[in-house]
Amino acid sequence: MERLIITPKTKISDLLEAYPQLEDTLIALAPPFRKLKNPVLRKTITRVTTLAQAAIVGGIKVEEMITELRAEIGQTTTDTIENETGNYLTQEPAWFNESKISATIDIREMLNAGEQPVHEVLSAIKKLKENEILKIIAPFIPAPLIDKSLSMNYLHWLEKKEEGEFWVYFKNA
Repeated sequence: MERLIITPKTKISDLLEAYPQLEDTLIALAPPFRKLKNPVLRKTITRVTTLAQAAIVGGIKVEEMITELRAEIGQTTTDTIENETGNYLTQEPAWFNESKISATIDIREMLNAGEQPVHEVLSAIKKLKENEILKIIAPFIPAPLIDKSLSMNYLHWLEKKEEGEFWVYFKNA
């Protein structure tokens, strides 16, 4: 089997399958990664989450994460690491109007219960009528969810309320 080269596009599940010893390194890099210890989240979220997305969740630079992980396993490559995460809207958009929020989903409870909220959230996004806005409350930046909504051509706005609380608003494009 060819050795896995760690890049921003590497899925966490692939990383941990190839290098199980890196779990503790990931957790040391950012406290939100403690959730990797949860077997349900480990089986679900890690399959869809890239290291670039995980870096956002952990609040660290993807370059630093990749460098640290590579150093831990003695992998020295000169590949250019690009941060592909500059596409999240963090300034209040003109389309936002608080009175247009039709539903709010707090995914913190689902995550704490070991559930994967992506299907419920995507289902709610798809049900949005014109000019309606869906509000999501998350304990970290839900990068895979935002990326999926972007691929489906939905608008979003990511607002950090405080450490450990992010609000994401979704709307039809």
